[in-house]
Amino acid sequence: MKKRPLIGLTLDAEPAGGWSKYPWYALRQNYTEAVTAFGGLAVALPHDPDHAEDYLDRLDGLIVTGGAFDVDPTLYGDIETHDTVALKSDRTVAELALLRGAMARNMPVLGICGGQQLLAVALGGTLHQHIPDAIPGALEHEQKTSHYEPGHKVEILVGTQLFGVTGPVMQVNTSHHQAVKSAGRGVVNAIAPDGVIEGLEDPAQKFCIGVQWHPEYLVDAGDAALYRAFLAACHD
Repeated sequence: MKKRPLIGLTLDAEPAGGWSKYPWYALRQNYTEAVTAFGGLAVALPHDPDHAEDYLDRLDGLIVTGGAFDVDPTLYGDIETHDTVALKSDRTVAELALLRGAMARNMPVLGICGGQQLLAVALGGTLHQHIPDAIPGALEHEQKTSHYEPGHKVEILVGTQLFGVTGPVMQVNTSHHQAVKSAGRGVVNAIAPDGVIEGLEDPAQKFCIGVQWHPEYLVDAGDAALYRAFLAACHD
């Protein structure tokens, strides 16, 4: 029996106040449940960039999770910041250290929602800071229905690693006001009907895929296939 690979998941963070009078971390439960369901062991990664390499030494794979915040526009060369942009600088610094460290090791990486956007930036790409202002006639990418329901479909592009995993079309859930503008040295692998980039990958890596939706909800059969492929790569 194969040993379960150890998968690090990045945490969200909030300052003192609200739920706790002290600063606190958070991670939605279905992130870890999906890892366990498909054969992995999930561990949470605090925002500690100075020890990113120590964590990576112990991991077999990395998942960069999403959250209700944005990547600092200065990281991809934008001088002005849209009014809707909200930053969590400590989280971004820590996630970038983990992401770059994992990629330097050719460690399997899965970027989810904001994690996909950060992957694009790490690959030298750029972001649309606010879809409604940047893309006229765009779909509603911040869906108001349950995340256990699809918001729209995406086309998976032929010739990509993701296509080999999921096939040509998926129904996905999305909750984002930003999107990848350019993929840098990455390759776009999924596109929404309005042209918004919904996924990208780095073909130079064994497994390095980012998706704009939330596969941990397992809305589409392709979500389960994506987790299986990621965890299989973590066994290699």
